[in-house]
Amino acid sequence: MSKDYNVVVVGCDSLVGEAVLTLLEERQFPVASIHAVADAGGGRVAYKERHLKIEALETFDFSRAALAFFCVDDALAEIYAPKAAATGCIVIDDSPCFRLEDDVPLVVAEVNPEKLAGYTAQNIIASPGTNAILLTTVLKPLFDAAGIARINAVTLQAVSGKDKAGIEELAKQSTAMFNMQTMDSHVFDKQIAFNLLPQIGSILDDGYSREEVKLAWEVGRILGQDVPLNATCVRVPVFHGHAMVLHIETVDDIALEKVINLLQAAVAVSLVTDELPTPAVDAVGEDMILVSRLRQDTSHERGIDLWLVADNVRKGAALNSIQIAEVLVKDYLN
Repeated sequence: MSKDYNVVVVGCDSLVGEAVLTLLEERQFPVASIHAVADAGGGRVAYKERHLKIEALETFDFSRAALAFFCVDDALAEIYAPKAAATGCIVIDDSPCFRLEDDVPLVVAEVNPEKLAGYTAQNIIASPGTNAILLTTVLKPLFDAAGIARINAVTLQAVSGKDKAGIEELAKQSTAMFNMQTMDSHVFDKQIAFNLLPQIGSILDDGYSREEVKLAWEVGRILGQDVPLNATCVRVPVFHGHAMVLHIETVDDIALEKVINLLQAAVAVSLVTDELPTPAVDAVGEDMILVSRLRQDTSHERGIDLWLVADNVRKGAALNSIQIAEVLVKDYLN
């Protein structure tokens, strides 16, 4: 018989934190008690039919919880996640802070759940970045069937990747443009309204951005094998929903019909053939990754091209954290 767990959501006032609270309710996670925590504390946040008082992170006693969902930036995660883990609380961290650490499992629940066996090394589990979650979920069936020789990816990332501040900046700049007023940029380096920014993260010595390098590293670690990945990450003036243009080259020959069958059977992937799904209109609020424009690449004998969209906050962040907790409860804690 399964038991219920004391849970804390750290960063409950962030977009991902709010989505975690929503999913805990929707998926009927076995919660005995729940605590809402944010950096400063104060105020309340909705959960089920009530509002939880938001407690301050600095003074919260993590021994009160068995599971902690960390939905804060890496600076706060670096300080407080180890403190939480030291009390015996299992931390599921959505930030980039621990993804590079060998003894912290980097887990996509629908791709490599077996890696959770190593969570006891630090009592911390890292959830990958949104694009790594989306990419590996779609790649996994093709990787298993024919191997992956190379990937070219262009990611089109919504401003909600920068949390509420990103949404507010796009909204304010759009309003300012319509009213012919001066626009200020604080969250993004340049104007994001009606514009595209071909840089996410700092530019490194080799010309790639940190976001692009991080994506390649995370994909390799999740799949358990280095895969040559050439990425260009672009911030786009969309509030919610990421998109990706993918060119995949397989090691072995694989017929397009086989690829279609694999993706139709894949977990969390919806192959759409009767329309062209878009991020803001079709992906928001969905738990599936929507794949379309699947075709054989005429420029490469083992090339496959496709377009995918997904809800970056829900599917690309919060849901994976919840699914990790569900696997923990099912296979390790009970």
